[in-house]
Amino acid sequence: MEPPTKFQPRRSILDRPILIAIPILIGLFLTRSPFFMTAPALDPAAAGSVAWADTPIKLVTTPQYETKKTDIFTTGATHMALLHNAILRGYNSVYQQAPHVKPSDKADFIGYALTWHKFVASHHDDEEATLFPKVEAVLGDNTIWAETHKEHEAFLGGLAQFEKYLRGVEAKPAALDGAELVRIMESFREPFETHFHSEIATIAALSVHPNAPAPGSAAAEEASATFKSWGKTTVTKAGTLDVVPFFLLNLDGTAEDGAWANWPPIPAPIKWGLVNIAGAWHGRWWKFSSCAGGRPRKLYALE
Repeated sequence: MEPPTKFQPRRSILDRPILIAIPILIGLFLTRSPFFMTAPALDPAAAGSVAWADTPIKLVTTPQYETKKTDIFTTGATHMALLHNAILRGYNSVYQQAPHVKPSDKADFIGYALTWHKFVASHHDDEEATLFPKVEAVLGDNTIWAETHKEHEAFLGGLAQFEKYLRGVEAKPAALDGAELVRIMESFREPFETHFHSEIATIAALSVHPNAPAPGSAAAEEASATFKSWGKTTVTKAGTLDVVPFFLLNLDGTAEDGAWANWPPIPAPIKWGLVNIAGAWHGRWWKFSSCAGGRPRKLYALE
């Protein structure tokens, strides 16, 4: 005879986190996902006649598009330029929209602007701690970033003021003064613009450095791997739920004749998920982004 079976109490749905998480995720997707953003795309024919995220800071022309070179440093500088342009569109989209944000949208705008700050701060720290030392090691030269370090210092004070102001109004969004935010941004705009253009030229110029590795050599492969591995992780480590969607929603795949429409080289389903599922967590922030689906869109606060 089999022993009597112990009574097993019926499990509560609360003991099954996945059953709770699924409807929450579905709800977030349906109510906040960038997939449902309705702001109209910017008509290419109207370029230059409407305010968009290409001013006041000029976007960077990629070295590869400009020179057609494909050496490791030109390629590395090109990928850095594409990342820089996402940051510059972020600056411009905050700058352009700050004076026009409606009271009901101020909390979302503050979240968007603070994400831009987080992106820039993480990018700076990751360059200083990881990329720069590795490139110095490849070239055996610890002087190549001397001017770059000075450029960083020139705008960090203003960047800190930007964050301090937004943190001060984060709990009381109605106090946000767009004109004051623009004033702070103006205080560091010139050194910021100088650096984000200059650094691209500095990296591209390393192709003629006396210690630049010969094409096809082991050292060249090492340098290429350095840029690739850094590029793959620098944005994701900054924040999957905020910085990654911000980055992807400020990428213009139509720029430079669509040469970078498939950059970064992320499989389409994963990129879609990073924007539309991960991005749903802070979905209301992204209405202020400069692009959607890799195409320029009208700036929300200026509609």
